[in-house]
Amino acid sequence: MKKFYNPTHAGAGVGNKHHYVAIMAGGIGSRFWPMSRTALPKQFLDILGTGKTLIQQTFERYTRLVPQENIFIITATEYVDIVKKQVPGIPAANILAEPSRKNTAPCIAYIAFKLIKKDPKALMIAAPADHLVLEPDAFIATAKKALKFVDGINALVTIGVKPTYPNTGYGYIQHDTARAEIDIYKVKTFTEKPNEELAKTFFESGDFLWNAGIFTWKVKNIIAALEKHEPELYELFAAEKTKFNTSKEQKAIENIYPQCTNISIDFAVMEKADNVYVIPASFGWSDLGTWNSAWENMDKDYFGNAVVGKNVVVVDANNCMVHAPDNKLVLLQGLKDYIVVDTKDVLLICKKNKEQEIREYVAEVKRNKGEKYL
Repeated sequence: MKKFYNPTHAGAGVGNKHHYVAIMAGGIGSRFWPMSRTALPKQFLDILGTGKTLIQQTFERYTRLVPQENIFIITATEYVDIVKKQVPGIPAANILAEPSRKNTAPCIAYIAFKLIKKDPKALMIAAPADHLVLEPDAFIATAKKALKFVDGINALVTIGVKPTYPNTGYGYIQHDTARAEIDIYKVKTFTEKPNEELAKTFFESGDFLWNAGIFTWKVKNIIAALEKHEPELYELFAAEKTKFNTSKEQKAIENIYPQCTNISIDFAVMEKADNVYVIPASFGWSDLGTWNSAWENMDKDYFGNAVVGKNVVVVDANNCMVHAPDNKLVLLQGLKDYIVVDTKDVLLICKKNKEQEIREYVAEVKRNKGEKYL
């Protein structure tokens, strides 16, 4: 595993005062069950055994780009205390609590309306809290390029990761062959997770990229895009805009969110707008959506086993993903291509090629055992 950036004076003298980052940290990461639970989901876990949780890595990465006081974390109300504990460098006022999970469009509308009142010249990067970036220098260079581009043009920019194989677990972005600027292209189409045959076609064509779900724009332009393409959502926030950055903000949010449609920013805006651009990039990215993606990004033994846990013994096993508590002895014998995750109250043993069905298994557990193990 590559080393992650560890700041000593993070944010000091960094970035432009009009540049902001919104880290979205409200999901529950059900495909990483049984480690990821409703009470402590994936973004707050050290999935890869690096010594840092995913949200800690994400926050530290962005302190290289903007001052700490310009980083906001939007999370579910029940996770605010976890964020405060894991990310002590962020001002408490920069932790925004969503009263319910309504996907990324309401989340982005919330921070956009808050920022535009604070700073009408604001530019913003919106990014998930739980993605992996193994090459932070390359990532920061891409982020700076995106910020510079949107500062000079009314554009909504997304980052597209150059695919390394035909992955069926990611959405894809097709772009024009003609460049708008060096390494920046107009987006032609977005495609949701394809089947294997289509993924191979995309990969071989050379003009499709993985959708990383990392966005950059002038705040006033994303608000205008919401007004045009998702007017009902826009009106909910616009009606309460005078209350943002005041003592009435939280009550306003508690009034807005029950009325919001559950919709992603991709569906709400990016797939409808005609001013969407993509920057192709490579920086060791993974959305860490599944145990198999964790296995792909971890150090492995001679037989391809990736192991987290100080007391795991592997005998005659190949290409397995094993995650166990340090204080428990786990002996694995004879398995090939399996996920084995042991927690204090749940043991998961699952074939790697069935990992996309873990959500279904979690639903089955809920039906038969209630919510105790979720």
